[in-house]
Amino acid sequence: MLRNRVSKLAVTGVTGALLMAAAACGGGGTTATESPAPGGAASSAPAEPAKSGAKVGLAYDIGGRGDQSFNDAAAAGLDKAVSEFGLEPKELEAANGETEAQKEERLRLLASGGFNPIIAVGFAYSGPVGKVAKEFPDVKFAIVDDAVEGANISNLLFAEEQGSFLVGAAAALKSKSGNIGFVGGVDVPLIHKFQAGFEAGAKAVKADIKIQTKYLTQPPDFSGFGDPAKGKTAAEGMIDGGADVVYQAAGGSGAGVFEAAKASNTLAIGVDSDQALTADAAVKDVIITSMLKKVDVAVYDFLKSVDGGTVKAGPTIYDLKAGGVDYSVTGGKVDDIKSKLDEYKQQIIDGKITVPQK
Repeated sequence: MLRNRVSKLAVTGVTGALLMAAAACGGGGTTATESPAPGGAASSAPAEPAKSGAKVGLAYDIGGRGDQSFNDAAAAGLDKAVSEFGLEPKELEAANGETEAQKEERLRLLASGGFNPIIAVGFAYSGPVGKVAKEFPDVKFAIVDDAVEGANISNLLFAEEQGSFLVGAAAALKSKSGNIGFVGGVDVPLIHKFQAGFEAGAKAVKADIKIQTKYLTQPPDFSGFGDPAKGKTAAEGMIDGGADVVYQAAGGSGAGVFEAAKASNTLAIGVDSDQALTADAAVKDVIITSMLKKVDVAVYDFLKSVDGGTVKAGPTIYDLKAGGVDYSVTGGKVDDIKSKLDEYKQQIIDGKITVPQK
């Protein structure tokens, strides 16, 4: 998705580790209704807020622009804002196995370079954002998928469990074997929300449905978000065990899940982006729907609010009612069950169904 429109910029004048890495990876809040060396001293001189021609920094999770999923959704929101507001973007991405100090250095690099605002994509930036935001109190930060607090931090949060409920219902309605699977990238609380919603939706359709679950890695190993081979192996095991629909919440590793489904003539469900549009052409036809997590909308909304001088610190929650999560219909593969999915959707919006988060 738009992976080549803004090139990744080379990093100079930083530590050797960052030179290699700059090339890792979800209290009450507002519900959205509209769309120097690690550890060293850092300057906290005021920076100008976003306006036409201003500089905006975006630090991606593992996989970066081109992952066909989570990061690409953030990139789409950035691209729209750059086009509309004339911003000057700089994009950096995390690498497998890097430390929090390296993530901190990435954010300091942007802040000390005059980039304001700065958006961190993914919960792995929680500690670094909290620390660096204190060092640069005049820079506006946003973080996707984490509620770290700070006077200059905006939290872009999602009700992933609600969207996952809908694709769980779709999986159960489409399954002929009564056996489905869930592949999570990394075993962390954020991804547990995807699993919990998926299971609840499937069981709402068929209480005794069999659900296989596999997480690709355990923290602090976050490579499960960027290892298609692991995703493929996990999905193959589930398919061998009788699953005929597999949902993946695994970032770039999801490409392997799609490959396994294609090879076995089974079905798959995408995540974050509408992956029937973004996945490789060879596997698109196995994707019946995707859980849409509209990171693009959240990123764009944040940049618009900064540009307009209305940005607020604290959480904004993008749920079904706000249109922040949903399910996709590309390809027409869920047209026959759309009325049932929309019925569940309205019940969640109306509060008749409360979807668990874990």
